[in-house]
Amino acid sequence: MEFSKPGSIAAERPRARIGAAYSALVGWAASLPVPAALRGWGYRAFARAVGANLDEVELELAGYPSFGDFFARKLRQGARPIDPSPTAIISPCDGVVAARGIATAGSLVQAKGHDYQLAELVADAALAARLTEGPYATIYLSPRDYHRIHAPVDAQVLGFDYLPGALWPVNPRVAAHREGLLARNERVVIRLNAGALGHVALVMVGAGGVGNIRIAAGLSDPAPADSADWRRAREPRRVELAGVHVKRGDELGAFRLGSTVVLVFEPRAVELGGAVGDAVQFGQAIGRTLRGAGSRS
Repeated sequence: MEFSKPGSIAAERPRARIGAAYSALVGWAASLPVPAALRGWGYRAFARAVGANLDEVELELAGYPSFGDFFARKLRQGARPIDPSPTAIISPCDGVVAARGIATAGSLVQAKGHDYQLAELVADAALAARLTEGPYATIYLSPRDYHRIHAPVDAQVLGFDYLPGALWPVNPRVAAHREGLLARNERVVIRLNAGALGHVALVMVGAGGVGNIRIAAGLSDPAPADSADWRRAREPRRVELAGVHVKRGDELGAFRLGSTVVLVFEPRAVELGGAVGDAVQFGQAIGRTLRGAGSRS
């Protein structure tokens, strides 16, 4: 599914195919087993190169069979305390705030001088209508960051949509020059119903070099769902869920390498704080609920 302007798709298809092939190659390489004797050395070298904090990892380094497993590592218990305030909206991930604001007339900022449309991002007209004029935040994850994604609020998980697309890099330098990037890349839209706060969209955007977007097992039983398994068909896929509830901080999914999360709420439901360029960590407050907030009928 492509959302670029008419006339631009054909010109970019060869480069998009190269990007997809590169990502497939990186994903394959990241899944290869690393000899146990080399894991500690290799992962430490990578951590030094990108600035990752190995004090936070859940397992001994030898416990990660591949680089892909290391990239998507869990944190040790207590490494990310959840903000205790009942009104706190927590960051769903580690990263840097790349954009934030209000989706005025359904428009979101990708980077200075580049906007894109909410309806194109979520590919769901009804959901986009609910979220139009609501607050949003875009968080960019670099290779140094913890790569699992969590629920920012207590909610019912209504389901998720896999949307095929390109696999362009999403770092701020590229985002500043490539129009509609976040609404054109491969992505998974997780649809939440947060009760009094109404509907929430959490969008996991894939990127060049990312082997997959993985949905947590609790949302895709009996095993984690993986975008790599859907990519060949190049077709959207919708998964509806019933009776699946998550608490703030529960895991929703994971990336293999750096990528981006876009979080969008209904109007007047929450207030998001912070500024573009702020570093955030999973579990810290990035906003608060507004008293009397509610979903629209």
